[in-house]
Amino acid sequence: MHRSEAAVSVELQTPDMTLNIGPQHPSTHGVLRLVAKVDGERIREVEPVIGYMHRGYEKLAEVRTYAQITTLVNRIDWVSGFANEVPFIMGVEKLMGVEVPERAQWIRLILSELARISSHLVFMSSYPLELGATTPLMHSLREREYILELIEEVTGGRFHPNFNRVGGVKPNYGGGSTTKKQSMDLPAGFFKRTLEAMDRMDKICSDIDSLVTGNELIKMRTVGVGVIPADKAIEYGLSGPNLRASGVAYDLRKADPYLTYDQLDFDIAVAHDGDCYDRYIVRLEEIRQSVRIIRQAVDMIPSGPLQAKVPRILKPPKGQVYTRAENPKGEFGYFIVSEGGKVPYRVKIRSTSFSNLSILPWILPGQLVPDLVAIMGSLDFVLGDVDR
Repeated sequence: MHRSEAAVSVELQTPDMTLNIGPQHPSTHGVLRLVAKVDGERIREVEPVIGYMHRGYEKLAEVRTYAQITTLVNRIDWVSGFANEVPFIMGVEKLMGVEVPERAQWIRLILSELARISSHLVFMSSYPLELGATTPLMHSLREREYILELIEEVTGGRFHPNFNRVGGVKPNYGGGSTTKKQSMDLPAGFFKRTLEAMDRMDKICSDIDSLVTGNELIKMRTVGVGVIPADKAIEYGLSGPNLRASGVAYDLRKADPYLTYDQLDFDIAVAHDGDCYDRYIVRLEEIRQSVRIIRQAVDMIPSGPLQAKVPRILKPPKGQVYTRAENPKGEFGYFIVSEGGKVPYRVKIRSTSFSNLSILPWILPGQLVPDLVAIMGSLDFVLGDVDR
């Protein structure tokens, strides 16, 4: 019998292949390495390797004064530096029993929401780009410039404001070259320019809707991909848009109000399927809600001082405190231990991205390798926030 006529039954064995993704990869938003075991196009196992950007912020805080630590913390999540400062300053104020002037609290709120819009616009530019759509990048980054200009106008910094002070916010010294305190308030016309920028944010949300939300190619890459059920999201400590996209309507601005959020009317952006598409939808809606919050705040902000009287050298009494805030990527908190000195005994940072990243070993196995980028991008983590 000719060999070609023989019926040959062979079962091919394909051993798992180890695939190193990173540590330099566009979807990791920093320096992250994933060691993935793959069987063909299917991911079987994933081990995240972190620490490439470790800067030792928690240890540095033990040899820095409380005022100096503000400069450190706004570099943790560099996409929303102002928002990083707020919970730390609130913790020191709580330790010292400082009552912050109401106007200063409203200013903190407005700038926190501007930072949220800025952070989400980065997502709106980078995530579609990772999926192959380039146009949203140009639109989103163009509009983000208006937000960064507002933040810079008030704080002096686009990315690292260092604007918060224990007891309030840093006064804006206006007028001329003299160092004399001529004005201790927001720049003239700031609220008018802020409202004009909010009109632009309404427009960019509509543009992103038309470019991305109904785009069939985007939906093919994201709908039903990377689904995180509500119970798993809670189990892994997810927070922010990633948690709310799984149907959990939990937002610290509502659940545990701080600053003056309890005086405002806004909705929690929630979705229910927990996939990559819903995580995009929640962030887009959060931009709209931040616009709504800022417009109310501009109307409601009272006059008054920006800074309470506090000692020149800060020495919080012995004690400990945990304060947290709803940052753009989720819950961001600080556990501060004071021994009564000029520097804290211990500062433990509860960073958002570290918790959100921890679900990768659960969510990636069973997924296709091409979907890995879509899943990681939808979680919107920053490695500076992970490694600290």
